[in-house]
Amino acid sequence: MMTVLKEFDIPFVGLKTGKHDFLYTIEPKFFAHFGFTDFQTVKLNAKVTLDKKPSFLEFHFAIEGLGQLQCDVSMEWYDQKISTAYDFVVKFGSGQETDSDEIVLLPEGSYQINIAQYLYECIVLSLPYKRIHPGVEDGSLKNEILEKLSALEPKEEKLNGEQDPRWNKLKDLL
Repeated sequence: MMTVLKEFDIPFVGLKTGKHDFLYTIEPKFFAHFGFTDFQTVKLNAKVTLDKKPSFLEFHFAIEGLGQLQCDVSMEWYDQKISTAYDFVVKFGSGQETDSDEIVLLPEGSYQINIAQYLYECIVLSLPYKRIHPGVEDGSLKNEILEKLSALEPKEEKLNGEQDPRWNKLKDLL
């Protein structure tokens, strides 16, 4: 379990005060560890900047890349551009609980932090709630599901070439 995520351990004890950059490539095996199977393929580049201060640590994530997701409408796979950032602070101490997502508490004497969970949450929360293939939005995608949805789409009824008057009252509500 931890062998896959060992590369995301950042030992901060030996680092000098100041900024330190770490680069990671995030691929499907990373998400498999968390049981996240929405991506067919994924390749993300994460730049993690650690700004070490005398009494706390500041982290900045900048994540960019492509992940292949399944469209909620057409069930076709498409490339979703992912670009997100996240900042948080690591403080040291015991017994203090924090309700903030931007503050992480580590016990005194800690010498490293594993950032895998924070990267995972940052990426997953940046994904669109409704996943729509670009071809569905611009009308260029043709597949069986979209044709069936189009055929089942309600049509305005016409009476003798005129619109059904029952709909006029509903249009007044707009």
